[in-house]
Amino acid sequence: MNKIRKGDQVVVITGRDKGKKGTVTQILEGKLLVEGVNVYKKNVKPNPAAGTTGGVVDKTMPIDVSNVALVDANGKPSRVGIKEADGKKVRYLKTTGAVLAA
Repeated sequence: MNKIRKGDQVVVITGRDKGKKGTVTQILEGKLLVEGVNVYKKNVKPNPAAGTTGGVVDKTMPIDVSNVALVDANGKPSRVGIKEADGKKVRYLKTTGAVLAA
């Protein structure tokens, strides 16, 4: 069971974007794409066949799972644990003990 899932609200705890909050948009192998975090400029060549114009575009790059933490109700970072409730495994926030929705 993954501790961080698509759609979770996270905060960056280390690195260049420390303190930024965003929503997980995609999960890769050990890395996440977080909206508005770890954004780089990329030069793109024009491609007439595809109908795209060239220029500089913003590209969201992956960030390691270990560099983010889930945000609790107070807006503070929290670690995530897994416990069994009603015969099912559920995720919960270690700071508040609140169970996260499936």
